[in-house]
Amino acid sequence: MFDWDDVKALLAVARSGSTAGAARELKVNQTTVARRLEALERDFGVKLVERTQTGAILTDAGLCLVADGEIMERAAFEMGQKIAAHRRGVSGALRVTLSEMLAASVVTPLLPEFREAYPDVTLEMVISDQRLDLEAGAADIAFRISRGPLPDSNLVARKVNTTQWALYCSRDYAGRMGRPAKPVDLKSHLIVGGTHEPQTIPGLQRILDQAPEVTATLRSTSLGNQFDSVRAGLGIGAMPCVRADAEPDLVQVFPPDPESVTHTWIVTRPELKDAPRVRAFIDFFAKRVTRWW
Repeated sequence: MFDWDDVKALLAVARSGSTAGAARELKVNQTTVARRLEALERDFGVKLVERTQTGAILTDAGLCLVADGEIMERAAFEMGQKIAAHRRGVSGALRVTLSEMLAASVVTPLLPEFREAYPDVTLEMVISDQRLDLEAGAADIAFRISRGPLPDSNLVARKVNTTQWALYCSRDYAGRMGRPAKPVDLKSHLIVGGTHEPQTIPGLQRILDQAPEVTATLRSTSLGNQFDSVRAGLGIGAMPCVRADAEPDLVQVFPPDPESVTHTWIVTRPELKDAPRVRAFIDFFAKRVTRWW
């Protein structure tokens, strides 16, 4: 099967009358034009161009290909125009809300690739562990993390990941304080938690059920800050295993409980789900968050 670039070389020679002129038109060197013509001649098994002292002329076989080559050229141009029009449709502003930890570890590293694919989409990132009200228009898209199904609403959600959690501490903390052998031993340790009820913290509630006297000695509204606090040696805290296991300074305190899982969702409003910019964002990140988080 012949190469379209080789056909472009033939058309350029037909228009310019020389391989040098064709090279200027195609913005390549003259040797490349000659090589493409030779490749096309091998593919068709016939001489297409005769070199002369003043330039190059097409043989009868070469001339009979020009009309078909120009049809291919117009088709290629129209394909390019259609794709450009489609890409222009993926444009506009998107307000996206997500947690600090998810933004830092997953979404922000992928933004250069997204920007290259969709340069006309303008993003506003609202970084917060608090849930903005999408139905009220506080954001267009949200990344939501839940322990089970999302609450009933009119929102459109796609589940993109399931993550297991466990309790971790830093190696420095383990060296200073030791690691508890069983949950009840946690009463002698420092616990890092959130400001919400402990049952919302994956991996922690069932442990606390076995150690009722244990309470968090450091609380933070930010999951990312909780992670940093554990890594800094301030105590033991619940962390997503895929992230914590990648940190050489963290060690797992207890094996993860089978029920200690969360689900990551990408959520939007029904009236936005088919908007090109929204669909492009969701499709792009849904494939990649599965790999990263």
